[in-house]
Amino acid sequence: MFAYRLPLWRFSATCKLQQSGHSLPWASCQMLSVKGINTAVGQDQQASLKGKQVLEDLEMHLARSETEALFHEQPETGNQYLEDTLLRSYLKTHLPPKVLEEVHQDLERFGNRLHTKIQPLSWECELNPPVFRQYDAWGQRVDHIYTCSAWRRMKEISAEEGLIAEAYERRYSNWSRLYQAVKLYLFSSSSGGFSCPLAMTDGAAKVIESLGIPGSLRSAFDHLTSRDPQKFWTSGQWMTERRGGSDVANGTETVARKQPDGSYRLYGFKWFTSAADSDMTLTLARIADAEGQCTQGSRGLSLFFLRVRDEEGKLNSIQVQRLKDKLGTRQMATAELWLQGARAELISEEGRGVAAISNMLNITRIHNVIGAVASMRRMMSLSRDYARKRVAFGKLLKDHPLHMQTIARMEVQVRGAFLLLMEIVRLLGLAETNLASKQEQLLLRLLVPASAVAVEAMESFGGQGYMEDTGLPVILRDTLVLSIWEGTTNILSLDVLRSLVKSQGQVMAAFLSSVQKKLELASGTEELSPAVQRTREAIGRLQQSSFNGTRCSSWRFLYRRLCCPEVVQPGAVSGGRGVSEGQLRGWGSAPGQRPGVREQPALSVRSPATDTSADHGLPSLDGVCFRGSPFHRPWPH
Repeated sequence: MFAYRLPLWRFSATCKLQQSGHSLPWASCQMLSVKGINTAVGQDQQASLKGKQVLEDLEMHLARSETEALFHEQPETGNQYLEDTLLRSYLKTHLPPKVLEEVHQDLERFGNRLHTKIQPLSWECELNPPVFRQYDAWGQRVDHIYTCSAWRRMKEISAEEGLIAEAYERRYSNWSRLYQAVKLYLFSSSSGGFSCPLAMTDGAAKVIESLGIPGSLRSAFDHLTSRDPQKFWTSGQWMTERRGGSDVANGTETVARKQPDGSYRLYGFKWFTSAADSDMTLTLARIADAEGQCTQGSRGLSLFFLRVRDEEGKLNSIQVQRLKDKLGTRQMATAELWLQGARAELISEEGRGVAAISNMLNITRIHNVIGAVASMRRMMSLSRDYARKRVAFGKLLKDHPLHMQTIARMEVQVRGAFLLLMEIVRLLGLAETNLASKQEQLLLRLLVPASAVAVEAMESFGGQGYMEDTGLPVILRDTLVLSIWEGTTNILSLDVLRSLVKSQGQVMAAFLSSVQKKLELASGTEELSPAVQRTREAIGRLQQSSFNGTRCSSWRFLYRRLCCPEVVQPGAVSGGRGVSEGQLRGWGSAPGQRPGVREQPALSVRSPATDTSADHGLPSLDGVCFRGSPFHRPWPH
């Protein structure tokens, strides 16, 4: 207990405790000790027990009053849709009037539901992560994963809101995909981690649709795209095995054995299976021949559909080894699974599994962008509100120029990321309804793999941003997985480079043309003139370096050099045009280039003889082995 001296008492012959109805002599109020309150009454008298209690109560009251002014006011947001002026402005600018009217009403309603009903469920999911029970009380193996009621409610809400169905019903033609993305964008930061299974569910539905929805998969497709909470399914995506994630061609060891009835049994170990409580999954495996031999490399992989549980709720010859203890997305069950004869259905052509599942990967990458931008927007909204409430150095944070400069810079980054996201989903909607031009298709191919604010925004809350019970750290933790999921930065960079080479520069031409059109529109606004000029200068430099023959050859050489250095010799590239080591070093000093790439240890790859990619001799990324190299990070699915 703190000791306090009360100087004012010295000016009165009677202690101020008399004001509260207690009368003590002045001498009774002179001395306070750390361990308690003792009084000196003349030379010998002791304070009564009642007097002691009164003094202790007064001391505690004064101690609390000193700290009351230090309490922080919690930052809050309201209806996320109504508060997001950029989102509403974008929809007003691009959507047809009739579509906008219907969408606006639904999004306003959804925003209110998120604020009042769904956000509390999100925190409950964080506080109650899944629990794995391997055996029951009688020693029987049950392998049951328990999830909280809030997590199960999120699944019901996802169906009710049509978060998957909206994209496939196509009520608004090519705008349906964009509308779905907007709802996912609003839902993401309040989903309690449920955005992850929704991403894989959307990807699985896309794969089945791309296969023409064969009769055997019609029921699964209907479940994945249902608005009925009782019928709605979620899907997993079981690809990562013990030997790695991005290295699918060399890392997949799961074997499929054909049965007399035409079905298959899968045997193998899945190292990282997100949303292990899902209803179904798509997975890759190698089909064994009559002698038990499997084709290696990417051409040995086929795509399979399987139900996780049967009609009675029993696991489909699957054993759960353990749940993963992750940095983030703790709300979701991620497990290590043994497939011990799991019944599955072959849904791709034999050996064409990677090609078949590519649609799923594109969709989940877009969901990654949605989640990243949603987290950025959420942190910015909270930071802005906090700046209007928090007092530091005698004034509100919003009145500190340096703080507001930081907020403004992050806001620009968030807006840029949001507009990139909207452009990607707009192009996807056009492609899905066969309305995309050749240029738009090329642009979509470039932007999907091409797409720091969350960390910096946490700084705007000071120490409170580091406190678990504020809910802020979970946003950061869950966002960190996005730079790993569906390919790391290096993997995506190689994918961009590959798209440049395969299209012989057409995707770059489409990108530059799109930028030029946007600059022409922006040039009519005087305030944007300086930015337009700087952008044009940057585009000019990019054009100059992109369309000369040497640099186009460098794209091809750099791609082959990074993917399979042992089959590319300096000065010899496909097409007969030479690129020297000196030219390659020039890339290392280019703006944004990762320093020292040329000095990294070589990457191991499969033999060129097994390369089946139809890209003029370019090695497929699926054949690249990134293990033991600076390019390797796990692919958590």
